[in-house]
Amino acid sequence: MNLQYESEYMQLGLKIAYYRKLRGLTQEQLAEKINRTPAFIGHVEAPNINKAVSLDTLFEIASVLNVPAYKFLMFDE
Repeated sequence: MNLQYESEYMQLGLKIAYYRKLRGLTQEQLAEKINRTPAFIGHVEAPNINKAVSLDTLFEIASVLNVPAYKFLMFDE
């Protein structure tokens, strides 16, 4: 992971957490639906941990949360 994009990874994780909670899912439920561990989701969502996410995984998360994938990639500057 490139530290140059640290802010973007943090924002991505926070957006995933926001939409997950909006849909009423726990980290465990989301993890199960995308065949990942709850720890993986926890690391992605944690603002103090920079966890890279593949596009495949982002598309899976977007599909489960019923959110267009591009919304996760609209970052504040």
